Amino acid sequence: MRAGAQDPPLAPLLDRLLRAMAIFIEYPLLAVAVGILLLLPGLAIHRRTAIAVGGLWILYAAYETGMKLRWLCSGECNIRIDLLAIYPALLLGTLAAGISLLRGSKHTAPRA
Repeated sequence: MRAGAQDPPLAPLLDRLLRAMAIFIEYPLLAVAVGILLLLPGLAIHRRTAIAVGGLWILYAAYETGMKLRWLCSGECNIRIDLLAIYPALLLGTLAAGISLLRGSKHTAPRA
């Protein structure tokens, strides 16, 4: 960047968001909890988006556990470029699942 140039306005927000998501690196079971919190209501009210995203969170937890235990990386596991794709995908999926769970019923009441 040029001297004196400012960061884009979203850069600090994105930085804080990615730092907050980093807790899942240290505690992958929290990702399982997020997955269950999406999966169970999704199954109860038949929302495919919530079910799929809940499953993705659980798969991410398994992946992160493998990385933490060094099953999925050979030596240098500290440089995690993969998270630049995984975190935004999980965030967008979670947003879509939340909207899916909060929207009204698929069935409309019959008109009188």
